[in-house]
Amino acid sequence: SKIHKHGFKTSLIKLPQVSNMNTYLKLRKQRYKCYHCGHTFTLETSVVDKHCFISNNTKHAIALEAQNKISERDIAKRYNVSSSTVNRTIYGLYEMYKPNVNYLPENLCFDEFKSVKEAAGAMSFIFCDASNGTIIDIVEDRRLSSLKRYFSHYSREARARVKHIVIDMYKPYIVLIKELFPNAKIIMDKFHIVQLISRALNKTRVTIMNKQREDYNKLKRYWKLLLKNRNDLDIKNHYWSPCFRTYLCEEEIVNHLLTLNPELADTYELYQDLLNVIKTKNINRLDYILGNYDELYPNISQYMRKSIRSIIINYSYVINMINSPYSNGVLEGINNKIKVIKRISFGFRSFVHMKARILITQGQGKIKMA
Repeated sequence: SKIHKHGFKTSLIKLPQVSNMNTYLKLRKQRYKCYHCGHTFTLETSVVDKHCFISNNTKHAIALEAQNKISERDIAKRYNVSSSTVNRTIYGLYEMYKPNVNYLPENLCFDEFKSVKEAAGAMSFIFCDASNGTIIDIVEDRRLSSLKRYFSHYSREARARVKHIVIDMYKPYIVLIKELFPNAKIIMDKFHIVQLISRALNKTRVTIMNKQREDYNKLKRYWKLLLKNRNDLDIKNHYWSPCFRTYLCEEEIVNHLLTLNPELADTYELYQDLLNVIKTKNINRLDYILGNYDELYPNISQYMRKSIRSIIINYSYVINMINSPYSNGVLEGINNKIKVIKRISFGFRSFVHMKARILITQGQGKIKMA
């Protein structure tokens, strides 16, 4: 009986845009006064939170928009709010994903990506489930000491459950797995093996190209054909080749290039032989090549010799790659998406914030309220 109406308070509430136009709601709130204590208060509504001028619908729209590959500044411009508001909304509406230290999938993928400037190491570590591509966690520093400290938080049973781990040729990963994952087989990623030998061939081509200036244009113009799988070369269609002054198909161009230098020819033949081994999963042929490559291809370049020695050192892991269906392809796709997010956002200052955006765009952040 002491509480009576005490007029209205009008607030200008921001709503989601309509037809790309900024939209506002003039909301009249009923005010009341208590004549017993002299205090006044205003009725609350589900349209907007107390002491706030941005509608709840706008906040949820911002949270959903954060799942797309778009910068927070663009989201702020689209919903007529500040970048800080977008930041606060993301942290306020999302339940951030936290890994379960008592569980790890049987098959994992390890990789790294370029991190923010404030990160302890130049590269950050990311690992996911090799079966479905679900990110398990992102670690700020990929150095061995940091990774040992991080994985020590997982229970021994969880680490012993892991059977396969796919890695690139980064040696600290091998040391880490041998120490903390007792039952895991190390699988060398197929993409990095192919990249290793293709770079060796390409460096050989560049070296020869700079020495034989008369063949410079030919070796520079058709470099992609040398890296292409021989079985994929076009043998039917002939096109005018300005370097050779005649009509040639892709296979004929490659054959002409190989006659320019014996070192290039042998390196190319070994490259194609290894590509075929990886594609057909022919372990016997791989053993024969690694044991007799000096006799089979005596003129190969030093770059390719170094690559072959790397394969021999990691032989057991390469064999696991041939016998296993797992690869880092799914994680390389995620890393590519991370690069897109960083480029669209013009970089991140905070590692924690970048990690949150990555997990949200991967669908691993849950909105608290519907």
